[in-house]
Amino acid sequence: MVDLRLLIVAPDPLARAGLATLLADQPGTLLIGQTNSSNTLPDELDTYRPDIIIWDLGWEPEEHLGLVADVIGDEDESGPAVIALLPDEEQAGGVWSAGVEGLLLRETSAEQLLAAITAVSQGLTVITADLSPQLLSAPPTPALDSAEALTSREQEVLQLVAEGLTNKAIAQALSISEHTVKFHINTIMGKLNAPSRTAAVVRATRLGLILL
Repeated sequence: MVDLRLLIVAPDPLARAGLATLLADQPGTLLIGQTNSSNTLPDELDTYRPDIIIWDLGWEPEEHLGLVADVIGDEDESGPAVIALLPDEEQAGGVWSAGVEGLLLRETSAEQLLAAITAVSQGLTVITADLSPQLLSAPPTPALDSAEALTSREQEVLQLVAEGLTNKAIAQALSISEHTVKFHINTIMGKLNAPSRTAAVVRATRLGLILL
């Protein structure tokens, strides 16, 4: 049986080192590398060619969701699966909507992580019991009824979109990546049930979500 090729991705070098210790010399797996959550990651995947990415999203997961969505969106059917590690349940919905196959807490044990890796490698999706109640109980949101449905970061992005800024300009203004801006805009469009940026701005203006 061929060992599963694992790649660790994390913005924090200590988190990468901790995960490497957990996964070192585990039967049935091969740790092929570690890298940070940089915009070069999609290109690095061609070099690493992992079967599964173990992605620690750090203490501010929303700052990396655009890159997660970008990596997953660029995958073909034989591409790597992604198991995301979160600090708490607050960002679980956003990370899950990015298309990950596994969702665990950062303090997960080696046994839990290996079980998730095995399950994901067999085509299953994995959500730790601590996170599943929130995801399963969250009602669908086909339309936005109040400003509370947008996060503070989404409101900032929406305001800048309304001012006519490009994704690159928004990224520079908020000190985030263009990948993250793209993810936030897609999320905003979904929450507003809008087919385009322009339609999202029009809908948000009618709802009083944009400062004129």
